[in-house]
Amino acid sequence: MRALTLRLQAIAGLAGRFPARGRELAACAPMLLMLAIVLAPPLNHDVAAVLEFGQRWIDGEGLYSHLIDVNPPLIFVLNLLPAALAALTGVDAIVLLQLCILGFTVFVWWLMGRVRWRAAEGPIEQLFLDMVPLLVLVGAGSDFGQREHLMVLGTLPYVMSAARRAIGEPSPHPCLVAVPAAVLFALKPHFLIIPALIELHLLWVLGWRAYLRNAVPWIMGAAWIAYAASLPILFPEYLRVVVPLAVGNYISLSDLAAWQMALLLLPFPLVWLAVRALDPPARLLGLAALGGLAAAVLQRKGWSYHMLPVELLATALIGMLAARWLDAKSVRLQRHRHAVACALATLLALGAMVTSAAPGRELNYAKGPVAEIVDALARAGERERALVLSPRVWPIYPALNYAHVRSTLRTMTVWVLQGAYTRCPADGRRYREVDAMDWAERLMFRTVAEDFATAPPRWAVIDRLTAIEPCGEEFRFLDYFQRNPVFAATWSRYRLIAERNGFLIYRRADD
Repeated sequence: MRALTLRLQAIAGLAGRFPARGRELAACAPMLLMLAIVLAPPLNHDVAAVLEFGQRWIDGEGLYSHLIDVNPPLIFVLNLLPAALAALTGVDAIVLLQLCILGFTVFVWWLMGRVRWRAAEGPIEQLFLDMVPLLVLVGAGSDFGQREHLMVLGTLPYVMSAARRAIGEPSPHPCLVAVPAAVLFALKPHFLIIPALIELHLLWVLGWRAYLRNAVPWIMGAAWIAYAASLPILFPEYLRVVVPLAVGNYISLSDLAAWQMALLLLPFPLVWLAVRALDPPARLLGLAALGGLAAAVLQRKGWSYHMLPVELLATALIGMLAARWLDAKSVRLQRHRHAVACALATLLALGAMVTSAAPGRELNYAKGPVAEIVDALARAGERERALVLSPRVWPIYPALNYAHVRSTLRTMTVWVLQGAYTRCPADGRRYREVDAMDWAERLMFRTVAEDFATAPPRWAVIDRLTAIEPCGEEFRFLDYFQRNPVFAATWSRYRLIAERNGFLIYRRADD
């Protein structure tokens, strides 16, 4: 009888929570509507390019031995999941990728709710923090799915777990916190600044004896050591070929001047002083944002998604502090906490989202450059191939993904040539002769022609924009590669059929 009474009490308690859960879901409704925009075409260009490499890897092209990119292998390994599911089910890989990210966000939301010290949170603050994973999900806007976006999602439970460690509390679910965080921080070496700042701060606060008793840093350290040890075994070409190629031909492609980098770091000491005055959850969230800023500066590009970690983490911190202020301001506001938290989270998510190209890029997709290229390639069949000579990832990707066309290039773009021609050739010629090329340019010159001639694709897409200094004469991709007899013989079979936004579309004449 007692067992039955306890069971009925539990059911009654669960039923009594339904109205509150309904209000929480209603509070998320505005951001869920924003999510529909974020998931709409076009997919982010870099995300699409990495996904295409994952699909080509599944199809048998070796990563780094044939598919060459400066990204460390982890992001391609993660993309094997949607790529493999697409190959098995026939469902579009883009849809499966988005579903994987949504599933990971649900996991982050669940885990963050269990590692936070909820008893110390005010009513509005607690509801706002419950919404932060959704805020981060939609706040990325057109950078949805970028490596930085995934890293910030994995950072949220890690930061909240670290806040409990900072006050001497045991961290629940250490493996579930540490493993995803370690994997996502390892996507780029720059990301490791964030856990370095947080762990050094915890070591300083706790002392080394108490610090080393926690499992999280040990698990993360073991994951990073195992990953580093696997590189020469599983991906030797990455260390032998890609790293020297990146140092010589990619890192030099900087869009951020030294004075701009200094300007970005100027407020760093002031923000650090402010962070020190906060309590552990806010302080560690602020430290994570500072680490994101440092990572963005070190990449020297100034691209929107490089700034995404500092933007999203700072937005979460601002929202947390604003929610605390509202909790302290009025008990009446606490009675309407669902509406207040909803308004706060929605405004912050909208502000973060519009700093990227969203929602304009999504709303204008049908008239944009991606749709135009897709339309020009509309007659392509499944897994058709195309020669693409362009320095731009956007809008080539995701146009190739939507048209179900694979590139013949071993690199995502012709960025190797951009690196090779950052300075004009010393002999005054527009193009170097083969014997004057370094090994990276020679590799590009040879493999583009050989892969093109071995299996001539139906399509060729040539960009008028080269993003290479004129040096007295415009650099033209066709002029450059037609100096290779193998390329020139194959190219004679192609005819111009259309031009879309500066992209010349060619089709094989015997098709």
